[in-house]
Amino acid sequence: MINVGIIGVGRIGRVHGESIARFVRNARVKAVADPCLNEEAIQWAKAMGIAETYTDYRKILADADIEAVLICASTDQHTPLSIEALKAGKHVFCEKPIDHDVEKIKEVLTAVGESGKKYQVGFNRRFDHNFRALRQAVQSGKIGRQQIIRITSRDPEPPSLDYIKVSGGIFLDMTIHDFDMVRFLSGAEVTEVYAAGSVTVDPAIGEAGDIDTAVITMRLNNGATAVIDNCRAACYGYDQRAEVFGTGGAVEISNDTASNAVISNKDGVTAEKPMFFFLERYMMAYAAEIDAFIEAIVNDTPVEVDAHDGLAPVLIGLAAKKSAAEHRPVAIAEISAAYGL
Repeated sequence: MINVGIIGVGRIGRVHGESIARFVRNARVKAVADPCLNEEAIQWAKAMGIAETYTDYRKILADADIEAVLICASTDQHTPLSIEALKAGKHVFCEKPIDHDVEKIKEVLTAVGESGKKYQVGFNRRFDHNFRALRQAVQSGKIGRQQIIRITSRDPEPPSLDYIKVSGGIFLDMTIHDFDMVRFLSGAEVTEVYAAGSVTVDPAIGEAGDIDTAVITMRLNNGATAVIDNCRAACYGYDQRAEVFGTGGAVEISNDTASNAVISNKDGVTAEKPMFFFLERYMMAYAAEIDAFIEAIVNDTPVEVDAHDGLAPVLIGLAAKKSAAEHRPVAIAEISAAYGL
């Protein structure tokens, strides 16, 4: 049994805590830490069977019985906490992104290499049953040689303006999942990005220096072309669809719904809307990614999403950001070269 400590018990920290308690084999949460820990959070921890609650995360790092740490704090804390945890001899699961700053991600890569510990990045969609089935179809050769990858990702409502201002922008916050999914589904690397965006949801998002609607086209090193469309608000719910088209056919996935009931009557044919947002849609994927992380520790096997997988989508996101600002295609090599990669 692997003892786990969770740093950060906001929304995502609690998702992981509950997932471990209910679904994850070979792990238990021994302690949680959060500088803003309050009585309500302490009661939540007790309900999950977590006896130890701290405001100082260092108590988790100092606990020799804790082998693995889940970093669920704010993004600006991911790099320093990752490095400190690795140096303390802990295996680390870090929520995405590792950082918005490539130089800081490079520091984490160095720390991972020096530590010899497992380090997994939280791109949970890789563990979703739909996306995994799509990838399996592609890998098994059922669609032939890849030609077009298409991903639609639209949120039901935008985040707060306070969040928008510190998010790193749509490409490093929202689309980063889709950049990772292009790599996951194709098994290939992105070589060039062209992005165009606009503000169609809320003018205040534009005033905050971001966009809320975007289309991104990418060239891949396997010859395929990928297209992503994003929007911060879809009135019908959380829209998560994908297709891979190839010389031998196509495979696509649609949205999960509460049921597959379809009502047909004189007024028309009606089905249920997609699940409302990411917690409903991807709850089991969150459990599956932590289970995979724990099993990598138990069996001493590579993690499925390593620190290099955490770096690649950030480079793509920076290329997309530059492309949208300068109205031109941007090669990933251009971004990599700027950081000595």
